[in-house]
Amino acid sequence: MGVAERSPAGWLRDRLRMERLGRLLPRGADAPALRTAVVTDSAAGLLPEWTRAADARGGFAVVPLSIMAGDEIFADGPEAVAALGIALAAGRPVRTSRPAPGVFERVFRQLAEAGYESIVSVHLSGALSGTADAARLASERVDVPVHVVDTRTAGLAEGFAVQAAAAAAAAGLDGDGVVAAVHEALAGSEVRFFLPSLEQLRRGGRIGAAAAWVGTVLAIKPLLAIRDGQIVPIERIRTSARALPRLRELSVEDARRRVNPQLAVHYFGDRAEADGLAHELSRELGGDTDVIVSPLPAVLAAHTGPGVLAVVVAGPLREAR
Repeated sequence: MGVAERSPAGWLRDRLRMERLGRLLPRGADAPALRTAVVTDSAAGLLPEWTRAADARGGFAVVPLSIMAGDEIFADGPEAVAALGIALAAGRPVRTSRPAPGVFERVFRQLAEAGYESIVSVHLSGALSGTADAARLASERVDVPVHVVDTRTAGLAEGFAVQAAAAAAAAGLDGDGVVAAVHEALAGSEVRFFLPSLEQLRRGGRIGAAAAWVGTVLAIKPLLAIRDGQIVPIERIRTSARALPRLRELSVEDARRRVNPQLAVHYFGDRAEADGLAHELSRELGGDTDVIVSPLPAVLAAHTGPGVLAVVVAGPLREAR
């Protein structure tokens, strides 16, 4: 049976193993013709090497969100991360901005003119950003079919779904097949994280004032997660020293419930601590599980502030026995 004829479940597990650290999909004579293009946003936190490979293959685009640090505007990326750190340290106001619908419209038109039959546009949670709404508005202005997917998550939980979409498109699937692959990759994925302070989340309106009050006044350090698209507290921890081991414990338990789990650690500020957490996760899972370490996208870091450590766990859940 050819790859394009298999169900998303079969080829997706095989191809994601190939792409775990951003390796290229088949090219040249072995690669089926691309029918569907994939678009996403910078909140997906994709590794630069993976993005470069996808760009080289074609039919792929990342639309950056923007951050406003003081009076300056930066497209999400390394420069934005550096500017964000300086602005937060100086106490300057920081805001984020979704892409305008016109930006998506230009990208969609360029892909349609390149000959793609359909486009799958995969985006961060609509409860955290209006990015998916902007893509939907743009989709109404172009002739090519555009499937907009609100992942209800962010970071590499979104990014792994984007990789699944690219794998499906590279396998020659149509728009519906690519969308099915995205939803399969998203099923049960988890983002859990720890913040030294909830003040930046409170300022940005991404978490209720009551949760911020609990964290600052009672010195409780809650572990948080993205659930159904929103940031919610999941456990109350009294000290940072206890919060990180608990984050690791929950992530390992989650990964062990999955077949070929995908893991990533996001950070903003302390790469060494992120590397240490990734090493511990890999060690506890047997040492043969790759754990990606990646800076938190600037558009997300603007709302968490420095010191955040997040763990993404994805992959199909094992069947209950």
